[in-house]
Amino acid sequence: MSKRRVILAATLAVVTLGGVAAVGFGALGAATAAGVDPTQFVSVVDNPYYPLPPGSTLIYRGVRDGASQVDRVHVTDRTKTVQGVETVVVLDIAKHSGEVIERTYDFFAQDVDGNVWYFGENTKEYRNGEVISTEGSWEAGVDGGVAGIIMEADPQVADGYRQEFYAGHAEDQAWILSLHNTLDVPYGRLHEVTRTMEWSPLEPKVVDQKYYAPGIGIVYEVSVAGGQEVAKLVAAHGI
Repeated sequence: MSKRRVILAATLAVVTLGGVAAVGFGALGAATAAGVDPTQFVSVVDNPYYPLPPGSTLIYRGVRDGASQVDRVHVTDRTKTVQGVETVVVLDIAKHSGEVIERTYDFFAQDVDGNVWYFGENTKEYRNGEVISTEGSWEAGVDGGVAGIIMEADPQVADGYRQEFYAGHAEDQAWILSLHNTLDVPYGRLHEVTRTMEWSPLEPKVVDQKYYAPGIGIVYEVSVAGGQEVAKLVAAHGI
């Protein structure tokens, strides 16, 4: 299926609520700024394509904005309650030439059907050791922030879903492009990989593709339009 047809199919699946696109929320229905039902969430995140076992670490190498970058994504043993849901706290540290350029805490939780939800992030960009921006930080239930889905329980080609929503700051969306791929990254050869397209109306000319491997999560990211960004998995610990 061509990318154009995939986009069209996903777009037709969008349900508009008060002018905000909400897709792919399954049995729970669309999340709202008022909240979600905490009883519909479980205490672990073990979706095969987005597992978050505490203590695990994924390491990526690549390029962002023309500069080399190393990303270390660590699932902490900490939790954060957001809208009554106990979320898993994930720390993502990006470095260039050994210097921290971004530090982000992300908040995830899994529902009873196996969908992994994204409840917000606390992010800081650094230059010469000083914080220069917190743009992109948001939290579900705060100032209109709405939780989204980062990975479906049963992804299928042409599925579309909103990953986050904080108007004007965080509006990422994703579509499933293909399943059952084989992919080579520095970590090794991976099978049954799911490929997505991810895009935001805040950066309409930028399109990324991400690849998710079972038992690991994201293993490869690449910009296919509007940017020069790539990240490949080089190591995984505790997965």
